[in-house]
Amino acid sequence: MISFSRRQFGKSVAAAAATAYAGSSLSGLALAQPQPAALHYPKGFLWGCATAAYQIEGGAQADGRGPSVWDTFSHTPGKTYHGETGDVADDSYHLYKEDVQLLKALGVSTYRMSLSWSRIFPEGRGAFNPKGLDYYDRVIDELLANHITPYVTFFHWDLPQALPGGWQNRDTSKAFADYAAFVSKRLGDRVQHFMTTNEFVCFTDLGYRYGQFAPGMKLPDAEANQVRHHGILAHGLGVQAIRANTPAATQVGLAENATVFVPVMETDAHIQAAQKAMRVGNAPFLTALMEGKYIDEYLAQEGANAPKVEPGDMQAIGSPLDFVGLNIYTPTYVRADDSPLGFAVEPNPSSYPHMYSPWLTLGPECIYWGVRNVCDLWKPKGIYITENGTSSDDVLTPAGRVEDVDRVMYLRNHLTQLHRAVDEDYPVKGYFLWSLMDNFEWADGYSKRFGIHYVDFKTLKRTPKLSAEWYRNVIAQNRVE
Repeated sequence: MISFSRRQFGKSVAAAAATAYAGSSLSGLALAQPQPAALHYPKGFLWGCATAAYQIEGGAQADGRGPSVWDTFSHTPGKTYHGETGDVADDSYHLYKEDVQLLKALGVSTYRMSLSWSRIFPEGRGAFNPKGLDYYDRVIDELLANHITPYVTFFHWDLPQALPGGWQNRDTSKAFADYAAFVSKRLGDRVQHFMTTNEFVCFTDLGYRYGQFAPGMKLPDAEANQVRHHGILAHGLGVQAIRANTPAATQVGLAENATVFVPVMETDAHIQAAQKAMRVGNAPFLTALMEGKYIDEYLAQEGANAPKVEPGDMQAIGSPLDFVGLNIYTPTYVRADDSPLGFAVEPNPSSYPHMYSPWLTLGPECIYWGVRNVCDLWKPKGIYITENGTSSDDVLTPAGRVEDVDRVMYLRNHLTQLHRAVDEDYPVKGYFLWSLMDNFEWADGYSKRFGIHYVDFKTLKRTPKLSAEWYRNVIAQNRVE
């Protein structure tokens, strides 16, 4: 798959053949030179990087910012790797101009960033913090001055700690809509692309059902399902609030890590099984949004634990979107069977390959099938890959380089598969690589590095990795090879 090796091999074979045929009757023949296969993306395809506020900003108590549930969680002993927190992170709160220059050096046209809700509304609602909003004004202005288009996510898990009951409380959904209304009105003169929320399952199930993420609770199924409902209700109310407070041309969507089901073989039966699994397996979140209802399979599965829905909820939740953002990392394989659902999930054997993070199993075809299944099921107006990337055991060489060939391999293969979706005319508008730089990786602290820029967390120095060089070339040529 590595095109450098193919080119070098081709040149060496050609050279040997030329020597062998020198002076023979064949010496005048032009020897065919093997050409690397270059996969060109369409003109206007958007290349970018993505980050999240709590993971990069630091400045946890700067200029009136209030605590979030992740401040509380990370400061609770035993919740994160070595008790590490986002208090400083990459200190992008103070170094944002340097980070914009990293983006500019890559040649990206877009940048996906999130806002710290508690930096703007320290109590989650009520009086806003002018200094907090001023910070985002400065970041956005700096991006635009460098010809980089901001794509703004309102919520990437860092819920204000002051909101009573968190996502257990239906009022939090309304508070989110108020926050989105206020901020979109302020930023809407310069930001034309907004995303409501990032990855429902991570701030609902992982936070309230399994306790792995903030706020670290383990609720019974009925209560956890209600948390899910409040999360997607916040999205729906947020869509309505953004549309009511920004110009008609503003694009509104979300970033969702839908479970991506991949057929074990590309036969009609298994392909249909993967599509069925996509709809059923994402029933509490993406399916509910795209169809404006909880499907029968989900309601039957949850029974008495199904969420309580009030009048108007599903209409808001199903608000039409201008695009769907997909965060895609790993596959889930399915096959057709004779069960009532028509599919069965194939568990990965213990020998299945993965990247540095054990959960990040390798299967680049997932990015193709994620796009295809979502488009075939729900016909969205546009698709963005809002996250894709991998952790790596990155170390600086004595020469001060990071040779992350494993990350380059991962990215090359995923972008090759994404090109397949583009080539089949699925409406993929752009790609945001996760992540611009190493950062606070939630419960993993600083033990897992996902960036294409290495960050020394003692000095905060940023160093481009091999993957940054590779991505810069992809962007410049608008192709993968």
